[in-house]
Amino acid sequence: MAKLENKIVFITGASEGIGKACAYAFAAEGANLILSARRKNLLDDIGENIEEKFGVKVLTLKLDVRNGDEVKASISNLPEQWAAVDILINNAGLAKGFEKMFKDDPENWDAMIDTNLKGLLYVTRQIVPGMVKRNSGHVISLGSTAGHMAYGNGSVYCATKFGVRAISDSLRIDLIDTDIRVSTVDPGMVETDFSNIRFFGDKERASKVYEGITPLSAEDIADTILYCATRPPHVSINEVIMTPVAQANSFVAFRK
Repeated sequence: MAKLENKIVFITGASEGIGKACAYAFAAEGANLILSARRKNLLDDIGENIEEKFGVKVLTLKLDVRNGDEVKASISNLPEQWAAVDILINNAGLAKGFEKMFKDDPENWDAMIDTNLKGLLYVTRQIVPGMVKRNSGHVISLGSTAGHMAYGNGSVYCATKFGVRAISDSLRIDLIDTDIRVSTVDPGMVETDFSNIRFFGDKERASKVYEGITPLSAEDIADTILYCATRPPHVSINEVIMTPVAQANSFVAFRK
């Protein structure tokens, strides 16, 4: 396993769920962390706990990935000791609503496109040039099984995750003459706050998504992202599709 001591890992959407789990997983391997999200108070608490527990350094950034100017300003003004990002984890993302496309509220589309696609692009655009200059780095983006098989009532969310897959595939080609790796980790059912956000705080409806199934956890995804990041330098894990044992794909699941 490649060592991560003193590597700088930039994680978006790090205030909860998979992003938070990644922060702990990478800190446990000695990485220093740049944690970004909109809720800096949560990041500060996480950062203090991680520094105390693992003895690594943590920088927290209040960052809305949907705002390209804010992303550019924040990353271009990173302190010198934090500027050379080794690993970027594009985790920030969400689903809003579960409705037929022709009945849906376009504001939901904007939220998903601006976060899942444009946010990923804005952050990647700012960090990858430094990786190219150093001829070293790894971009790991969180995709979804929804980026492999579209489903009803999820057209725009699925489109954004197909987009994450396409951007990653294209970026890998763009970087083929460098030593930079590009990976996506594409999970199925993961029990985080994802469904609660999708259903606008309807916790009962959100809980039914996982009814009768043992879903993946945020820690399961973080462990897989860590695996991708710690392969020998000549090995690139381009894509991982992972589901609970009881889920075959976006359409087929067995509920007890």
